[in-house]
Amino acid sequence: MTAQHQRASKQNMGLNKQMSTNSDLLARRDQAVARGVANMHNIYAERAENAEVWDVEGNRFIDFAGGIGVLNTGHRHPKVMAAVQEQMERYTHTCFQVMPYEPYVELAERLNKLAPGGGPNKTLFLTTGAEAVENAVKIARAHTGRSALIAFNGGYHGRTMMTLGLTGKVLPYKAGFGPFPAEIFHVPFPTDVHGITAEQSLAALQNIFKFDVEPARVAAIIIEPVQGEGGFYVAPFDFLRKLRSLCDEHGILLIADEVQAGAGRTGKFFAMEHSGVVPDLTTLAKSIAGGIPISAVVGRAEVMDSVAPGGLGGTYAGSPLGCAAALAVLDVFEEEGILQRSMKMGEHLQGRLRAMAERWDCIGDVRGLGAMVAMELFKGGEHRIPDPELAKQLVAAAAQRGLILLSCGVFGNTIRVLVPLTASDALVDEGIDIMEACLGDLAG
Repeated sequence: MTAQHQRASKQNMGLNKQMSTNSDLLARRDQAVARGVANMHNIYAERAENAEVWDVEGNRFIDFAGGIGVLNTGHRHPKVMAAVQEQMERYTHTCFQVMPYEPYVELAERLNKLAPGGGPNKTLFLTTGAEAVENAVKIARAHTGRSALIAFNGGYHGRTMMTLGLTGKVLPYKAGFGPFPAEIFHVPFPTDVHGITAEQSLAALQNIFKFDVEPARVAAIIIEPVQGEGGFYVAPFDFLRKLRSLCDEHGILLIADEVQAGAGRTGKFFAMEHSGVVPDLTTLAKSIAGGIPISAVVGRAEVMDSVAPGGLGGTYAGSPLGCAAALAVLDVFEEEGILQRSMKMGEHLQGRLRAMAERWDCIGDVRGLGAMVAMELFKGGEHRIPDPELAKQLVAAAAQRGLILLSCGVFGNTIRVLVPLTASDALVDEGIDIMEACLGDLAG
């Protein structure tokens, strides 16, 4: 792919401003931006289209990161761009709590119909995934009159203090920021590749009830049906069903955090649909609006209405631009068969990665649901020692060849694929070919 990964002059791109370079911008960034905001790549984006990005020096990259799962419908989808432009011509902000607007109501209506369980459902819109999780906790506490929360090791729920408390990974998210809110308890997430069974996870949950907090004080259990930052581990469907039964037994609400797994990434609009489990509350963000910030809490109407008027909201919550973009994304899903595309793409991705695993024993596991696919890297052939250094080297080597990748996982040894679902088969294969070439150089 190196022949296609080439520099193009700004003059050829039709731009008149003085050319910036990645190194120039890195120097400016180091002087102006807080150190705590890390960058995986020192590659500065100039423009993007569908599943391709060009940097300020004209280099082309295939995007397997998708803005960390934000771009299921690709960069600058024409229908999304047109909807946002049309909304901008009307109004950009009134604050829904001051002067409401139809796009907010229409988007809520459509998500309520899509949500598992058949309803009746209601929806709240916010701006970020962390806000959605925070508000799901508020709603759960208001509905149950309880305070305690249970989450899972490896789960990622956001960067606010409450969501950091729920997040089950210390580095780099939680280190130095405590103390976190009280009455949050964690149990192991079932991950067969690391020897944690669903039975062990359920037993650990019972131990929390026995040793830490009685079920009658637990407001909610929150789980990602497919862990995102935690490593793309898929929660076993039977495990989710047993979790649902346990919540029903004790009057605990079940919150599905679908900020990364939702909006069609797994081949269903809601990842929980695969298991047949209906959560009480679901959080959404990332890909529901094609790159425009908006998030949502969708849930059973009786639960959502537990909060008194004025208890929920936010100045920018459910912005008109975000609602317009999300409505267009839903249209794109219907018109372009995105859910079917996700399933087909996922099968193809897993097939290519499994073929690579047969060639290199450093790939200890290939997994996924729909197009939410990952491979986990280990040292040696026993698949017991995670290899984060190889993952780091692979991400860097791929970028040199024109492919943007992301690593993840508690051990930092998992490579995840979040390529836009609108990417062509040829482009996806081009990206996998780069991964294969890089592994050939690194693993022999």
